[in-house]
Amino acid sequence: QVQLVESGGGLVQAGTSLRLSCAASGGTFSSYVMAWFRQAPGKEREYLATVGRSGFTTYYEDSVKGRFSISRDNAKNTVFLQMNNLKAEDTAVYYCAAGRVLKVHPTTTDFTSWGQGTQVTVSP
Repeated sequence: QVQLVESGGGLVQAGTSLRLSCAASGGTFSSYVMAWFRQAPGKEREYLATVGRSGFTTYYEDSVKGRFSISRDNAKNTVFLQMNNLKAEDTAVYYCAAGRVLKVHPTTTDFTSWGQGTQVTVSP
């Protein structure tokens, strides 16, 4: 099973950008569908974006479409989440996840491996 480690989180001001990375190890990275989720305090884990095995197919939750961009580098076993025009409501712990099935609206149960998360805090 693949192991995932997120990085790139931090404290930023509203309107700025941040790029998260998720490094995978211990598995065949290119065989996994990859996704990003986030979880704010007191809320359920929320789906954000998915990228297919080759990187050509991407899906986004409507709330982040146009602001967030998911991509992957199979040569470096890494998936990215570019976040632009950040808002205070984007404050959350961000998780990457690996699964086997590509869906337009996946849920947490579609993914078998999770990272430990990276905190993103956006000040107004």
